[in-house]
Amino acid sequence: MRWRLIFFCSAVWTVAVWPWTLSAQDPSAADPKPAPGSPGATRAAVMEIFADQDFRKRALENFNIHSDLEPKLPAAEKEAFTKVADLAATDVVRAYFELKAKTTADSSAVFDFTLGSIAYQLNRPNEAAKYLESATRKFPTYLRAYKNLGLIQLQQGRTDAAIKTLTRAIELGGGDGNTFGLLGTAYVAKENFVAAEGAFRNALLLQPATPEWKLGLARCIFRQNKYAEAVSLMNDLIERQPDKPEFWLLLASAHLGLKETTSAATCYEMIDRLGKSTPETLMSLADIYLQDANYPLAVETYLRALDLKPDQKIDRPLRAAEVLNARGAPAEAALLLAKLKTYAGENVEPDRRRKMLKLEAKIASAEGKSKESAAVLEQILQEDPLDGDALLLLGQYYAKNNQPEKAIFLFERAAGMEQFEADAKVRHAQVLVTTGKYDEAVPLLKRAQEIKPRESIARYLEQIERLLKTRAKS
Repeated sequence: MRWRLIFFCSAVWTVAVWPWTLSAQDPSAADPKPAPGSPGATRAAVMEIFADQDFRKRALENFNIHSDLEPKLPAAEKEAFTKVADLAATDVVRAYFELKAKTTADSSAVFDFTLGSIAYQLNRPNEAAKYLESATRKFPTYLRAYKNLGLIQLQQGRTDAAIKTLTRAIELGGGDGNTFGLLGTAYVAKENFVAAEGAFRNALLLQPATPEWKLGLARCIFRQNKYAEAVSLMNDLIERQPDKPEFWLLLASAHLGLKETTSAATCYEMIDRLGKSTPETLMSLADIYLQDANYPLAVETYLRALDLKPDQKIDRPLRAAEVLNARGAPAEAALLLAKLKTYAGENVEPDRRRKMLKLEAKIASAEGKSKESAAVLEQILQEDPLDGDALLLLGQYYAKNNQPEKAIFLFERAAGMEQFEADAKVRHAQVLVTTGKYDEAVPLLKRAQEIKPRESIARYLEQIERLLKTRAKS
């Protein structure tokens, strides 16, 4: 360790002192604006850095680096420590208690460090942390103690303390791959993804073959929306370890961030082939199938997701069933809704139950089963007379079946609710138009436009007003 430190200081001397000596001896160093890329330009750039007084001050501080990062064991303690060390090879528990009895406020930091290491080996992390902290207090440049302490603090969930400890280890010259990687992990726990990215990049510089650091870096850049770089990193990891579902999952998320849904679907399918699908991954895959209008496969995948785990929330597949019906696939929507009814059983919240009933009515209507649809809507309104959606749907049913009075009654009830007023007045106006009451329809449409302006309604209103003007002239 001492040899390495001497080598480091020699290197600092070479970099820091040589330019200053050169500037004093070589007048050409001050030549104005040498050609870019020339030796003179490179030298000028170096001189510009070392001309800064703050940098020179920081560089000189390197000469005062502690040359000893391990405490020395006093001669009076060597014999006792050697006995404990020999005992630890055969009876670590006995060695722990004997060393604990010899560790005092005045004993060497080596005792505290060793006691902490044995405590950690005996699965006593709290005690291990206590003794390692004591070792760093006794010997503030105890590099190994800081490294081990930072690891334990991170495992304990003491993230802030771990960041401080690991940073101190790096300041002391202990910036190896593991230390930077652990520091990156700690920053991820604090959701400081910029700092974590820097730490993981340093870790990979020193340990380029360590997949944990590359995965950590990928997660950091993903959280910063750098999706293309995340894809590149994950592809490299998957090439080495294609059987890791967590790698495929992060790659899928990165592809989704880039709007590459087909590539994301491939990743979810690979997770499925590995036998590691979860309800979430299958639902995500089904969402992509739904988006791509592959409705049969989407429904099949939603059903598989529900079968994987009981008591899941049904909002996502229920929303999918609504989309299926709205896109002209009532048969697929009916299949998924039937599964949801069986899956949820009686444990359905009133709001979701009404939502399912309304969807059932819409599906029945789409399939030409108007009477069945109306019966379901009547059931909904019996349970909740102020359900605006049901009022509008049932009103439309009566309007189509030549019962304008019933339809208008339901539309007027719906118009009494702010959320449904605009649509209710439009539906009301349409019924009036079908019965020839154009003049009564105009104020309703104008009010609907005030609440919720729509180009299609504006054109409809314009046509009616033009018709009324034509009639007035004739």
